[in-house]
Amino acid sequence: MPLNSAGNFRHFDINSMPYFYGKPLATAVYRCSPEDFLVDEILDVQASDGGEHLWVLVSKRDQNTSWVAGLLAKLVGIPRNSVGFCGLKDRFAVTRQWFSLHLPGQEIDLDVLKHPDFDVLKAVRQNRKLRRGVHSGNQFRIVLHDFFIKDSDLQKRIECIQERGVPNYFGEQRFGHQGNNLLEVQKLVDNEGLKGNRHGKGLFLSAARSWLYNLVLARWIEKTLQSCNDIVPSDGPLWGRGRSNATPLVADIEYEVLNDWQDWCYALEHAGLKQQRRAFVMYPTNLTAQWLIPGKLCLQFSLTSGCYATSLLREIAELSKPIRTSL
Repeated sequence: MPLNSAGNFRHFDINSMPYFYGKPLATAVYRCSPEDFLVDEILDVQASDGGEHLWVLVSKRDQNTSWVAGLLAKLVGIPRNSVGFCGLKDRFAVTRQWFSLHLPGQEIDLDVLKHPDFDVLKAVRQNRKLRRGVHSGNQFRIVLHDFFIKDSDLQKRIECIQERGVPNYFGEQRFGHQGNNLLEVQKLVDNEGLKGNRHGKGLFLSAARSWLYNLVLARWIEKTLQSCNDIVPSDGPLWGRGRSNATPLVADIEYEVLNDWQDWCYALEHAGLKQQRRAFVMYPTNLTAQWLIPGKLCLQFSLTSGCYATSLLREIAELSKPIRTSL
């Protein structure tokens, strides 16, 4: 059971959250190499006759999105905030995503953008800056290693996921290593540091909202499974100011769960955030599974913007990363 009151996040573990379909089928190792985790951004890029922004499709390997954005800005000589992108992609992965560079009246040779940390695959002029969340989703190709189960068990689990979806948890990436972002939230809350000016606190505000949402979602799953009810899509809170439009059942769960987190809720409200809702269930599309060799499974699927691939994977396998040693 996840933590039910603010406190020691050193023992943070996303795997303590309840599952839809019981325990994972077996253990598996993932992220053995960046090539085991491929991500393609889904963004409808229309043809254009021009515009102040140059959009570039970038392929990066084992690189941070924000780091690449900074490199692009430096290469063309513009401020960092003149570079836009739709979302932060996994670092230890091979990803393709679009960046926008604000270059009004300025044409550049794409050779200027050559850098060992990434490749520019395509470029097109557009009349707007890319903003967070404007892409429709992401396509994934993920390889699991040392995953040994019966094919019939795998197919049954895949069919369940396709029909009923999976919990739409925020993944552990949102909370930092061992939940360190949550520790920082608690420090800010204790010192009233989340109030007022949000500058520089976005990461922690997002972590706080995501944690509270995950707790409500976890309790919603427990109540649904305990009552043997079918999983009926609903939504949970991304906390902030404003009246909740939750259904009566979810409203009761929110009151029950968040009663121990009133200082966090209060801090989020006074940070100026408006309450939003997020679906409890996510539904992957085009989900396929293929054995590459015995014990090595390739999963391919697409998720809408804001959904985490690891939240789907955890319903199939108990994941661990390979032990890496440095020489």
